[in-house]
Amino acid sequence: MKDNITMPTTPADAPFTLPSLNAEAAERLMTEEALRRSSGSIIGAAALMGLTRHALKRRIDKHGIPWTRAPRAALPESTDAS
Repeated sequence: MKDNITMPTTPADAPFTLPSLNAEAAERLMTEEALRRSSGSIIGAAALMGLTRHALKRRIDKHGIPWTRAPRAALPESTDAS
């Protein structure tokens, strides 16, 4: 029986390699990778990792990963004539 193997089609889907089997280092790298793939979105990265945003934020703080809040979309300007 043949295994169906899917190759990554975009760089964001490409696998990354772990330099060691240290669990703490792996957790940090996976957190950084999830943030990269989600363009810095905590909610997006947490969803990729199967975590809550609070759990992911604790991991970010634990590993000292530099992170700044992704900019929010600008609100439409008010057309109020008063």
